[in-house]
Amino acid sequence: MCRYRLPAIPPPHTLHGGANGFHKKLWHVRRLMGLPHATGAELTLTSPDGDEGFPGTLHVSVRYILDDTNRLTLQYRATTDKPTVVNLTNHTYFNLNGEGSGSVENHHLHINADHFTPTDAASIPTGKLADVSNTPFDFRTAHSIAQHLRDTNPQLLAAHGYDQNWAINGYDGKTLRPAATLTDPASGRVLTVLTTLPGLQVYTANGLNGAYAGTSGRIYRQTDAVALETQFYPDAPNHPNFPSATLRPGVVYTHTTVFAFGTDSTTQTP
Repeated sequence: MCRYRLPAIPPPHTLHGGANGFHKKLWHVRRLMGLPHATGAELTLTSPDGDEGFPGTLHVSVRYILDDTNRLTLQYRATTDKPTVVNLTNHTYFNLNGEGSGSVENHHLHINADHFTPTDAASIPTGKLADVSNTPFDFRTAHSIAQHLRDTNPQLLAAHGYDQNWAINGYDGKTLRPAATLTDPASGRVLTVLTTLPGLQVYTANGLNGAYAGTSGRIYRQTDAVALETQFYPDAPNHPNFPSATLRPGVVYTHTTVFAFGTDSTTQTP
């Protein structure tokens, strides 16, 4: 058995790919030509064997395609020459009422998930798949983010808000299916998230503390946005019952996530 030592970011665990994760790398970009009713770009990156302690030379590409129906499609692809762990996601923050408009607590959220992966005090999944019924994590019927945000639930207390992974229903590794719908009653804007991935991390910007300001000149604070991160479950390599995030030579990692924008009078379909 081979052992690999990864940087402890933050100690004693590894988050976001280490100290110099892919979000800090310089990617190559090329315009995608010939797309019908759409425009797009492909970003490519080669992560050498041993990068941030991970084994294998990993070739990664992400295609961003925006079409004329207001759908932003992200197509992920990766190959490796050694068994390694791959879990690519997008950490965009959303506020459907506009940048600098304040809290998203009144946004309504629906999550297509009967279970979530509870975490320990260090925010590491315990390995259990917990039923969302009768918990603050039941978004099977859409309701405001605020409705249970301040419940005295140990998971919410530890994370200072929502920062959990939901097990999206219907995962088979290839089918694009609805994961979540976010609606802003004030503006009428709607975001529907579709993915082939098994999980969705919902993060209510709990770490924003007023240290940053946006283009409006207003500072960002907790709940001023929400991230909807499609992914494999966190800590998947340590839980055999979770969908595997291991990529092996000869296998192509290929997954798709769609962010479909509309209004409350628009029906979003896969």
